[in-house]
Amino acid sequence: MKTAKYVLGAIFSCAVLIACGGKEEKKKEGFSYENKKDTSTSTATKDSNEIVISGNDLMQFDKTEIRVKAGQKVKVTLRHKGKLDVNVMGHNFVLLKQGVDLAGFAAEAAVAKDNEYIPEKTKDVIAHTSLIGAGQTTSVEFVAPAAGEYDYLCSFPGHYAMMKGKLIVE
Repeated sequence: MKTAKYVLGAIFSCAVLIACGGKEEKKKEGFSYENKKDTSTSTATKDSNEIVISGNDLMQFDKTEIRVKAGQKVKVTLRHKGKLDVNVMGHNFVLLKQGVDLAGFAAEAAVAKDNEYIPEKTKDVIAHTSLIGAGQTTSVEFVAPAAGEYDYLCSFPGHYAMMKGKLIVE
């Protein structure tokens, strides 16, 4: 009898949870709680050479492709939109030279904790930001290299697999 009460209680609880979830709220057309800006790519033009890229606690950059003009001065601002501390979920933006092995660089960077996960004396990096945590912002300025594709990543241990993208220089 006691077991039957627990089973019925569990079934009732599940039914209540299911009934309360899954309903979509009707929203006014044109209204959204989310920022719906195009975050897949960013193009820096003559008027705008500032790029803002965000990282989160799910180890994701909001941009996986950035386009700029060769020789142009570029400013990349990195924002950490997560809630976790820099020691747990730190992020940075590291732009690598062409032809650098991403996995090899990430393995080297993973042991460079004292240098914010940037290998000392490396010649593989064009530019990088500081390592930041929840709610922090950092920037780096550099001149766009020659035309071509360049990899960028977060060099915090284990992040490069998901936090990477291409800088396309035209």
